Amino acid sequence: MSCFETPIDPVVQTGAQMQPRTPAPVPVEARNGARVKDAAAPAVGLYRPNDNVMTPDMRSPEYVQMSTAAAITLGIMPGQMHRTGCTRCLNLLLTYPEGCRANCAYCGLARHREADRDYADRNFIRVDWPAVPYDEVLAIMRRDSGSAGGGGRFHRMCSSMITHPRSDQDTRVVLERWVASVPEVPVSILSNPTTMTRDDVRDLKKMGADIFTVALDAATPEIFDRTRGRGVASPHAWDKYWDILHAAVETFGAEKFGAHIIVGMGESERDVLSLVQQLRDLGGHSHMFAFFPERGSLMDHLPPVPRPQWRRVQLARYLIDYRGLRFERMGFDDAGTLVDYGIPEDEVLRIVAAGVEFRTSGCPGKEAEDVSACDRPYGDSPPRDIASYPFAPDRRDLTRIRGQLGLGARRDQR
Repeated sequence: MSCFETPIDPVVQTGAQMQPRTPAPVPVEARNGARVKDAAAPAVGLYRPNDNVMTPDMRSPEYVQMSTAAAITLGIMPGQMHRTGCTRCLNLLLTYPEGCRANCAYCGLARHREADRDYADRNFIRVDWPAVPYDEVLAIMRRDSGSAGGGGRFHRMCSSMITHPRSDQDTRVVLERWVASVPEVPVSILSNPTTMTRDDVRDLKKMGADIFTVALDAATPEIFDRTRGRGVASPHAWDKYWDILHAAVETFGAEKFGAHIIVGMGESERDVLSLVQQLRDLGGHSHMFAFFPERGSLMDHLPPVPRPQWRRVQLARYLIDYRGLRFERMGFDDAGTLVDYGIPEDEVLRIVAAGVEFRTSGCPGKEAEDVSACDRPYGDSPPRDIASYPFAPDRRDLTRIRGQLGLGARRDQR
């Protein structure tokens, strides 16, 4: 068998380069959502972030936030997304004036932002998250579920937790009401292991959750601690996340759990692909994001992951998760950079020509087991330089991808 060797980037981010800023102290008068709670502005219907009004006192489960793409797809906000009909996953985020009590360095929702921006006004994975009464969300879904448009376009709902004392109990309410109202649309849980027990995992399964995910985000314990643990005065711990992930393995079973991984925070390609194989051996899948500096985060001064590095990892992850190829067959140089996929060049070219591996990875929808419902349009890149494609790449896209992979101008062999 001939091996296909990939070219090496002139620059690959290292841990020494990808250092977050130290979070500054938050003034007492801004802590724990004090401004919002003191003003006590009533919540009335849809709230758009940065509306130049006092942020209302909105709390889950009465209110939830949703991605801009989900709000457009649901029909509660006007707009359109570049080259795509928005999203097939309704991403719902719990919300409270106190916000998320964690301080993850790459996240726009982090606690350190209390000094300059109320929680409901913060950006997250590059977009605003409008807040909507949950009753209204369920009413639209009941009306439109099964139709060609509106709520019927959603393949899945994702209920996303945050680090907050009420997060666990309110996730139960959101899930219970969804299953009672829209049982035909399956629910994924994007968990917050820091506040959870193994009993919580079992309860969510019994209540009707379909898939359980854990946002490891960091590929190694060291990067985890530096970006979302003690290094940034945040409460998360690697071992706790893995304990809840193993609970999900036992409770939800094979093909029904996954883990988020952000590529480009200082790990080597060997690091991240070893983790991908570990998750696959447990029976789950990795949901990957390209690091992109989130405005307002402690890492917003750092560069996005180089495209060649990202494309190699995307392709290798797909080979492990959906083509049965093992990490051990792949080759890496002394720096941990992928140099050999472990399969013949012609096979690499055929797989690249299909382009599925370059689409957003996440919980599956109705199209195919290897096509995510959670397409997160432009969540990890601007439209001018797409990292995760929220649609099938066309010939022009594939030509660009081949160049990023070092395949040059080889022709699309479909």
